[in-house]
Formats: sequence, C-alpha cells, structure tokens
Amino acid sequence: MKISVIGAGYLGTVHAATLAHLGHHVVGLDTDTSRIALLADGHAPFHEPGLAELLRAGHDAGRLTFTADPADLADADVHFLCVGTPQSKTANNTDLGFLLAAVESLLPQLRPGALVVGKSTVPVGTAALVADMVAATGAEVAWNPEFLRQGTAVQDSLAPDRLVYGVAGGLGGSRACTVLDAVYATLPAGTPKVVTNFATAELIKVSANAFLALKLSYINAVSEFCEQAGADVVQLTQALGHDERIGGKYLAAGAGFGGGCLPKDLRSFRAQAQQHGIESLEELLSLVDGINADARYRAVEHAIRLCGGQVSGKRITILGAAFKPHTDDIRDSPALDVAGQLAAQGARVTVSDPEAAGAWLQHPQLEFEAEPNAALAGAELVVLLTPWPQFTSLDPVLAGQLVSRRVVLDGRNALDQSAWRAAGWNYHGMGRGGTGNGGKGVRPTPASILPAPARAL
Repeated sequence: MKISVIGAGYLGTVHAATLAHLGHHVVGLDTDTSRIALLADGHAPFHEPGLAELLRAGHDAGRLTFTADPADLADADVHFLCVGTPQSKTANNTDLGFLLAAVESLLPQLRPGALVVGKSTVPVGTAALVADMVAATGAEVAWNPEFLRQGTAVQDSLAPDRLVYGVAGGLGGSRACTVLDAVYATLPAGTPKVVTNFATAELIKVSANAFLALKLSYINAVSEFCEQAGADVVQLTQALGHDERIGGKYLAAGAGFGGGCLPKDLRSFRAQAQQHGIESLEELLSLVDGINADARYRAVEHAIRLCGGQVSGKRITILGAAFKPHTDDIRDSPALDVAGQLAAQGARVTVSDPEAAGAWLQHPQLEFEAEPNAALAGAELVVLLTPWPQFTSLDPVLAGQLVSRRVVLDGRNALDQSAWRAAGWNYHGMGRGGTGNGGKGVRPTPASILPAPARAL
C-alpha cells in the first residue's frame, strides 16, 4: 500500500519505519527541514534501540522517503496523523494546534476513498472533529492509538500487544477496518484487536497511562511510609508482584515518573474529567500528579540530609539526565528536575548520561560529563536517577576511588546495596530501611492499632 505518515517526531518516525518494514511504500512529512534531511539519508534523529537499522533498511529498499512538501502525499491510500499533542502552556488541557494544522495541510491532497487514521493521543471528540473536517473530500476517518514505550518502541511496533480501531459506528466489518487489517496484515498472527467507536479509542490510551501513573504514585506513597516505619519498599514490592492480580510492573519506587507521555496524558485525562463533571476521577488524578511531584522533592530532601543539612558548595554527581534508560528524551525528566533544584540551592552539580546530549544546552546551570568516571571525580554525593546499565553495573570499589565521600543515594533502587555497602559506601535507597527514622521502625501506639470506629451509613 501507499501510506503517508504526517509528523516525523518520535511516534511518526517509528511508525513510518515500521510500516516500511511491513512492506508498504511510505512517505513521511514534517515541517522541520533539518530533521527531514537526516531522515531522507536514513539517519535517526533521536536515540531509540533498533530504529536506526529499521530506517536504513527502509531507505535502502526504496520503500521509505521523507518530505516537507504536502503535495508528495497526494497518491497515498492511507494517511496516518502522528503529530504531537502537547499539554497547553497555560492549563492541563491538550493543545491540538499541531494536529488541526496537519489536517488542514492534508485536505488538498485527500481523494475520495482515502483513509485518515489518527495515532496521536487526543481528547474525546477529536476524531469526530477531524471527520467533520475531511467529510467534503470523501475521505474516511479512523482512530488507531499508539502504545509505544520509549526504549522498546521498535519491538512494540513489530509485535504489538493489541491493536485498537476506533471507527464510525464502532462496529467491525467496515471499510476502515478492512483497510487497517491490510495495513497490519504481516504483524504476528493472533495479535488481539479491539474494534470500537471514536470516543472509546480516544480514551483507551489516556486511561492506560493514567493507570500506570497511579501504580507508580501509589508505590511512591508507600515508599514514604516505609522510610518512616523502617520497612524495605523493594522487598515489599517483590511480595506484591507475586500476586497476579497486582503484578510487579510499574511498582518501582523512586524519584517519580516523567517523559513526554505519562505526565501530559495524566493531566489531559484530568482536564477531561473536570470538563465532564467527573469529580472523583479528577480528584484522584490530581492526587496522583501531586504524589509524583512529591517523590522528586523527597529525593532532593534526602540529598540535602546526606550532605549534612545544606548543599551549598557541595559537589554532587547525578547519574542520569533522560527520564528513563534507553532513550535520549529529557522531557519532564525527574533527574534533571532534582539536579536543577540542588543547583538552585548552591550545589555544584555534574550530570552524566550516555545519550541525552540535548540536556547540555538546555540546562546551563549544570555541568555535564558523558563518561561516568569523569562525572564521579571528587563527588561528595552520588545520586542515581536514571538506571542506565552503564550506571547500575558500576564497580563500587573503583567508583569509591574517584569520589571524595562514599555516599550514594539510589533514587531508583537499582544498585546492589550489599555490594556498595561492602565497598565502604554509605548507601541510601528511597523507601529502604527507615531513612526518616534511623532504620528503627515505629512502635505503634495503642490508638494506631485499635480498629477505627464504624462509620455511620
């Protein structure tokens, strides 16, 4: 099939490369001419494992091209909308400006029978709005949300855990379903498929991300309790993970979540709940967002305590700049948030990350070293905030020879605490062993162990 992908950001680039790999002829469109030049030569504009190889293969096979001219999309049968839908600069709402501008630029290229497919994460009602915009052209609209995880996006695209088709009427057997089945015909057999209406398809992605954010914030709230009670949140989550109703994924306590999806999708869902008068959901999501912010503040507070109560003039090394390992994305990064807060209090902060080169220019108040050994030199406190393998596999004995004080705050509970302590380090993990109570735990008072009085019905 001839397919266009509008938007060559993270989602669009991965999706275009995947479709070319599946055997389609794909043209990607973006207004960023420098990015188009890179992609046209088969080069990845950002770090994502496996993407560079997929781009080169599509380029070399002649099935993948990129352009800045919308006229080059005129002969495509299917058009995927993959433009960014960021959070508004003034509220929690989603900014649809880029998406609607992309649809406007596409209108002259649409022909009767073409299918416009949204993959961007959008508020309820967007698909119907796009359908109204393209109705006069004779094109149809479907919504096919993406479920990519940065660091595993290529694998997620080539072997998805589900496909969602949002179509007018919400019933299978439509022409839009037939076309999407043809697009994804060479994916692994048995991939689960959900065919539904526009509104449900639009809600699935934000509901999923909000639920993941809820799990992360829940375990971070429990982590704070563990610190005060002298419990170990890592052992606690291991036990929770054995319960198949709960599972162990997204129960990693630490400095909170970030990135370009979870925070803004959580806030978008919250704004939609507020607009529709669903107060219980709006309040729940607000609490989740607040707990996530508190996790970052707790990391800063731990760092200050480990530096003796003040950080002014102290040399602190932050291991990590990207919001998670295996990506160079620094959007809403907890690591950079914590680093910035410590620098604002007078600390000399050095940050190391193997891929997040963009951080160097955006945070001039911080020092950067690509090599972790160089970053560790002379440090009075080491804080792990992005668990890259390069950091979690550091030899604590050799690392201890580089720093001036062997004190480490494991903000992701990813280091082997026994090995680091054996090497002479003062090791502190978030939620591990009572950092707020000297590791002694809390003796319950009679009032705390008595049952609460029954509430009147």
